[in-house]
Amino acid sequence: MTNRRILRLSGKDTREFLQGLITNDIRKLEKGPIYAALLTPQGKYLADFFVTGQEDGAVLLDVAESLGDMLVQRLTMYKLRASVTIEDAGLHLHRGTGTPPPDGYADPRHPQMGWRAYRAEPQTDDETDWDSLRVAHLVPETGVELTPDTFVLEAGLDRLNGVDFRKGCYVGQEVTARMRHKTTLRKGLAQVDVAGSADVGTELMSGDKPAGTLLTQADGKAIAYLRFDRATGPMTADTAQVTWNGSGSAMTK
Repeated sequence: MTNRRILRLSGKDTREFLQGLITNDIRKLEKGPIYAALLTPQGKYLADFFVTGQEDGAVLLDVAESLGDMLVQRLTMYKLRASVTIEDAGLHLHRGTGTPPPDGYADPRHPQMGWRAYRAEPQTDDETDWDSLRVAHLVPETGVELTPDTFVLEAGLDRLNGVDFRKGCYVGQEVTARMRHKTTLRKGLAQVDVAGSADVGTELMSGDKPAGTLLTQADGKAIAYLRFDRATGPMTADTAQVTWNGSGSAMTK
């Protein structure tokens, strides 16, 4: 989980530029780093990242390495004539638990997700079981629970302080707001109990009906993408037995 691309965005239009694109309010950087996402116009996930303000007005974007090139390409496409420079920061992510070091900050998604810091050398000393923490607190991961078919409210990014509903327009805002205010989510991430194990991405079955997908597993629990109307009884994922008690969902209403 430290395989990240740290981008540096600078120039006089940087913050205004990001404000019109991302799901969170860039003005919150005055109080500390934020978590946010970039969506398609249809409201589907493209990338999630951490945004950190710099003393000179620039910002750092901390994104999964696998999405780095795509994110640079998208941001470049959107910036048009805006005075924004996008470049690699030449930094590496460091993570840990407990009190953040002087150069770090608490993960804005959840109090139990530790701290993040950006340093010149790669990290070599972290043995934290981040998957276990993610499953325990229903925190999705890029490329596992967060994929191009994902709607961010189904993934619970609003619960994880990644979506601001009062900031104004951004790409995909209309669909996201409509899902928030006019519909009840019928699908989404939830924490389930697992007896046995199955590969990430194994289809969940409720009787003879598909009920979702089993994802990250740890300590007898897992994150699963569920069809809530079909997840009311025992489910199977290959030979694993899976149950959901109706709680531990990414839904916030």
